[in-house]
Amino acid sequence: MPVALTQPRAEDERIDRLGSVPFLLVHLAPLAALWTGFTAFDVLLGIALFCIRMFFITAGYHRYFAHRSYRMSRAAQFLFALGGTLAVQKGPLWWAGHHRHHHRHSDQPQDVHSPSKDFWWSHVGWILCKKHEAVPVELIQDFSRYPELRWLDRYYFVPPAVLAVLCLLAGGWPALFIGFFLSTVVLYHCTFSINSVAHLVGRRPYETGDNSRNSMVLALVTLGEGWHNNHHYYPHSTRQGHFWWQIDITFYALKVLSWFGVVSSLRPLVLPPARKAPRVGSP
Repeated sequence: MPVALTQPRAEDERIDRLGSVPFLLVHLAPLAALWTGFTAFDVLLGIALFCIRMFFITAGYHRYFAHRSYRMSRAAQFLFALGGTLAVQKGPLWWAGHHRHHHRHSDQPQDVHSPSKDFWWSHVGWILCKKHEAVPVELIQDFSRYPELRWLDRYYFVPPAVLAVLCLLAGGWPALFIGFFLSTVVLYHCTFSINSVAHLVGRRPYETGDNSRNSMVLALVTLGEGWHNNHHYYPHSTRQGHFWWQIDITFYALKVLSWFGVVSSLRPLVLPPARKAPRVGSP
């Protein structure tokens, strides 16, 4: 499907230039490492923070808060929400609420981030406008009843700020610029690619009524989220890789955590037989 041309935006869908300054600064911060230099420690720290935070986005914000594909205690629920805030992608209620809206209206005019509007909008533009700043409380009432989650959603910037300070204390400015900021930027665009690239490039083994697609490359960099057509076909399954060759690291990690009782009741993959079965292969 070709990328649509950019369409005129309503006032509340235009980029909030002042409000987007912090987002821009996060992208510029890693450039400071050109002056400070960096070491293998800083790179390894960045890789570790990328993987840990990506897990909390995929396992926590997405598969738990947005889709309730497994269960956990209230304490574990808070820790997964806290881990998700470290990715600097706002709070769990905001993230999961908008994702539920996306599934209700995927690639339709009401979709908050469909590339049918344009690629830039689906990738990041929708986040930088004022229209979608508020939490869609009506779509996330099951979790908005928890005061600790409401606090995290309101003060989502506090945990990543603390993490940034810890990186600075652990390794100085290079650890901050590379370990924290660069890994955050990479984390952003790997996550955002599921909204944009995964609706434009890849295979569509299932008829889902939208343009969701599967990509092995995206699955690897997002710990399993790249099996996006699979996910839109059966969104409530904990597992998004439907076959052994469809690598889904998030699911593997959740399976291990279930052995220790951290999570439970992982929703099994039960596919209705009437639709087209997927072909082995990757884009």
